[in-house]
Amino acid sequence: MKIIILGAGRVGVSVAENLVSERNDITVVDTDPVQLSELQDRLDLRTVTGNGTHVPVLRAAGADDADILIATAARDEINLVACQLAAKVFNIPNRVARIRAPEFIDHPEIVGADGFQVDHLICPEQTVTDYVRKLIQFPEALQVLEFAEGRVCLIAVRAYAGGPLVSHPVSDLRKHHPKVDMRVVAIFRGDRSVAPDGDTMIEPGDEVFLLAASEHIRTALADLRRVEKPVRRVMIAGGGNIGLRLARALGTDYNIKVIEADRRRCEYLASQLPSSSVILNGDSTNEDLLSDEGVAETDLFVALTNDDETNIMSCMLAKRIGARRVIALINRQAYADLMEGSQIDIAVVPAQTTIGELLKHVRRGDVVAVHALRRGAAEALEAIAHGDTKSSKVVGRRIEEIDLPKGAMIGAIVRGDGVGASQVIIAHHDTMIEPEDHVIVFVTNKRMMPKVEKLFQVGVGFF
Repeated sequence: MKIIILGAGRVGVSVAENLVSERNDITVVDTDPVQLSELQDRLDLRTVTGNGTHVPVLRAAGADDADILIATAARDEINLVACQLAAKVFNIPNRVARIRAPEFIDHPEIVGADGFQVDHLICPEQTVTDYVRKLIQFPEALQVLEFAEGRVCLIAVRAYAGGPLVSHPVSDLRKHHPKVDMRVVAIFRGDRSVAPDGDTMIEPGDEVFLLAASEHIRTALADLRRVEKPVRRVMIAGGGNIGLRLARALGTDYNIKVIEADRRRCEYLASQLPSSSVILNGDSTNEDLLSDEGVAETDLFVALTNDDETNIMSCMLAKRIGARRVIALINRQAYADLMEGSQIDIAVVPAQTTIGELLKHVRRGDVVAVHALRRGAAEALEAIAHGDTKSSKVVGRRIEEIDLPKGAMIGAIVRGDGVGASQVIIAHHDTMIEPEDHVIVFVTNKRMMPKVEKLFQVGVGFF
């Protein structure tokens, strides 16, 4: 696939890193030649220096025969104009734009066919907000990812010594819950992936990925983690776009305090949030402020400022004072890898959280959801099986008959198109895949992703 990525910022670079290993023809466009030179030294791709809203620059990047434009520049206006040019001048069939301003998101007519002709909008702030909100709902989990419109969940959890099924084989899951079907799709032990089968032992400290129908997620968590008290008191450091979105999303169901350094921003926050929310004008790295405002009694401290160091320091302080759980927004991957699991419970990297939203528009076949896992090392996707036994490599076949590449596993199937009528089937070796099934695939080795994609591409004769 020939892909043009506009913008060599964190999101654009993250997309390039994820796709370059899959034998795509990638060109990155940016106005910073130094940044492009560094990127080209690391990755096997082309770069073009220039403004992505200029026709000659897009032409130099190969827009005449490109398959997709992914516009991730820092300014919304650049991304919108680039998509419009891609459609009108170059007829690029698939156009994706990253947008921050809610004014564009809330008015689809601006970006649709009669406007800037964007096929898909990505809003990183909203994606991160949704991600953190799920972690608040399931405080025991490291990741909570949804498929099939929320009917299936994939959770990552750190197994602790003393958990009911820790130091037991995977097969004991079925014995322990004979009426609840769930599946361990992957185990990561340190930096090593362990392919789970019935005899695989779940050891303390393992990062376990469990797939189950959404109503069974809490049961699965209880087997591997201590069930924690529900989150009620939340302190948010940073009242920027993400902090405001999160506070709005939590609403009056939680006791919320927001710490913001800018006084004018505090006044704006007070006008936008319920009167039950407390807005504090101050520095979130001020130990006295955190102590005076009761961070020791806080269930969750979330640092969402635009500065990595501030987020790290405020979380470490909050944890030391007594906050039960802390989450830090960290843009730099190296910082996140260093801090998560030590003084900081979870490090959220926006570029990695957003990448799935972008990848689902790049994946071949009818892919409706993609989630990056383990900082992009693994991936889970939801694909729809089309065709019949002649035109499809998966339809009408038992899972044991499908030529899955090494490191790929079918974890679950959702059958039926309505929430009430749909059926969640945890996959086993003899499960048959039917037309229009939503198939959830877990891939521990991303280099195998092109082979997985081909499985869900129907033959030309089907059309």
